Amino acid sequence: MPARVALASAKAAWGIDPDEPGLLEALEEAGVAAEPAAWDDDAVDWAGFDLVVLRSTWDYAERREEFLDWLDGVARVTRVENPPEIVRANTDKRYLDMLATAGVPVVPTRFVEPGQDLEPLPDRPFVVKPSVSAGSRDTLRCDAGEHRRPAALARRVHGEGRTVMVQPYVASVDHRGETALCFIDGAFSHAIAKGAILAPGSDVIEGLHAPEQLTSRTASGAERTVAEAALPALGARDLLYARVDVVDDDHGAPSVLEVELTEPSLFLRMAPGAAQRFARAIAGRARRGVRTSS
Repeated sequence: MPARVALASAKAAWGIDPDEPGLLEALEEAGVAAEPAAWDDDAVDWAGFDLVVLRSTWDYAERREEFLDWLDGVARVTRVENPPEIVRANTDKRYLDMLATAGVPVVPTRFVEPGQDLEPLPDRPFVVKPSVSAGSRDTLRCDAGEHRRPAALARRVHGEGRTVMVQPYVASVDHRGETALCFIDGAFSHAIAKGAILAPGSDVIEGLHAPEQLTSRTASGAERTVAEAALPALGARDLLYARVDVVDDDHGAPSVLEVELTEPSLFLRMAPGAAQRFARAIAGRARRGVRTSS
């Protein structure tokens, strides 16, 4: 009996994951019976799968606790990747403090809890967004000395009981973008470059995610060193998948912008053989839990 695998999506993201078709094809070639299923569809029998893989659950940020409750429930009836304890910690970007404490270079970040003052703001271009966010939603790029727009966003986010984070805008993003380093089955797989998303003075992103400009990129040795230090610092060894986004700081050295361990795009279509590598990794983990017929 082939292993049954669910690629967890969301009703709001149904059919729009560009990696999904190629991954489904690669899983079929690997002898796995895989299908997409929405995490917020109460009709899905998650216990009927040997493995549930989080893929395009891109709407979790606005209802994080509901999503985490669902994830815990799935983990009680079958195997889920990545594991709930990893996802719970990773869905709040306060994990950046853990990385900084561990000595991993990160983009400097200040977290502002509800009831705390957003001031003082950086004296350079900066970014304001919720600490629980995805797809660049509710994110503002602000100019030095700007107060009205970031204050308005902070009031709204705080009014929803969420934490605000403030980061300097990293200038290198405008000409070099970000480097996204993708890991499969605990090993580095491939990298891509993501162009700048936030234009000066732009409004917050609407929809599930901002449009992305993507190109292939060869990760430098320094970028790989930083990314490979970030994962164990978060207890993220040998995960089915991971993505570490790094940017060049003001001195040209790579710093972690974020570590995506929940539902990251892995840009499988842009790296030859990546979909097949991911499918083999999924198949291996799924077959550990295959139920044999009597």
